[in-house]
Amino acid sequence: MATCKPLQNPVSSKPDHSPEALLPFFDPHMYRSIAGSLQYLTLTRPDLSYDVNLVCQHMHAPLNQHFKVLKSILRYVQGTLHLVLPITTDKHELIAFVDADWAGDKQDRNSTTGYCIFLGATLISWSTKKQATIARSSTESEYRALTTAVTEIV
Repeated sequence: MATCKPLQNPVSSKPDHSPEALLPFFDPHMYRSIAGSLQYLTLTRPDLSYDVNLVCQHMHAPLNQHFKVLKSILRYVQGTLHLVLPITTDKHELIAFVDADWAGDKQDRNSTTGYCIFLGATLISWSTKKQATIARSSTESEYRALTTAVTEIV
């Protein structure tokens, strides 16, 4: 993939539902190895967190469509090698951004929490994670996300 054509977005919004895409991937070990490497990369590339989380949900039984998504993430990384996290020593103001989608997962209706915490201009913590229980309203999913971020800050 070192000479692949780069992409501007890591994942296509239209999943592939062709019969071939729904077959099991021929080498699950390779799928898990690449997905694990991308998981490690999210430590310095928070823009990949959500998409890597999606592919990691299928590590136990990946399909061809999941490997196609994995390859598109690698193509996105190829096109964005210049992106880095700035580490500055200017001001030491703590700022957090939190968001949640309400019932965003169409299969189990769980919401997804996302937050990022900055110290000045330096990103010091971030997370994207599915909430453990189903929220009854968008307000409830937002409060759960806020609680998770505040817990991280404390």
